Amino acid sequence: MDPSAPRVLVVDDDEAVRTLASWQLESDGFAVDQAGDGEEALTAIDADRPDLVVLDLTMPGVGGLDVLRRVRGATATEALPVIVLSGRSGETDRIVGLDLGADDYLVKPFSPGELAARVRSVLRRTRPVAGTGPAVVCGHLALDAAAREITVAGEPVELTAREFDLLAFLVAHPRQVFSRAQLLAQVWRSEGWQGEATVTEHVHRLRGKLGLDPEARPRIRTVRGVGYQLDP
Repeated sequence: MDPSAPRVLVVDDDEAVRTLASWQLESDGFAVDQAGDGEEALTAIDADRPDLVVLDLTMPGVGGLDVLRRVRGATATEALPVIVLSGRSGETDRIVGLDLGADDYLVKPFSPGELAARVRSVLRRTRPVAGTGPAVVCGHLALDAAAREITVAGEPVELTAREFDLLAFLVAHPRQVFSRAQLLAQVWRSEGWQGEATVTEHVHRLRGKLGLDPEARPRIRTVRGVGYQLDP
């Protein structure tokens, strides 16, 4: 195995699922570690930080949502990419996972090939992009694409990888109106399977994180019957 290959930690209490996912990811060039429960996953993350975690939600003891909360709540791991892998297909579970900072959500039974594609996609989005260009300033918002950091009125704001990508796209096209379908195509690439409600959820969370003071933040406006625009 190439020592520079991205390392993926697969966390699931079902050995068959771990084996299937690991086989596919290894055949696609990833280095794979496994954990059978949440406690083992947290130990592995602390001891030998992976590049990405594939995380089952329903496990005995420390569950997947608890793992996700701890990962996002710790400074050392808050930016660690996480793909939730779950037998829960309901909208509520998906929203909870996204609200806690999951970068993607895949429902069981899943295609091993699709899982590998999702891993590649998330790693492309979350890995730092080389570059030393100046931050883009939009009103009181400053966005540094190279460092993947933003500040609003001088205060840093923590975003998930997808939230950052969505905001960066809107900042790059101020005042242009985009439909939800267009945002899915441009920001989520070919992942339109998620549905347009995914865009609505991310916009809602972005508004909350950017703050409520209209003088200190750009507005993500809803254009009724069309979609969204960034009003700087």
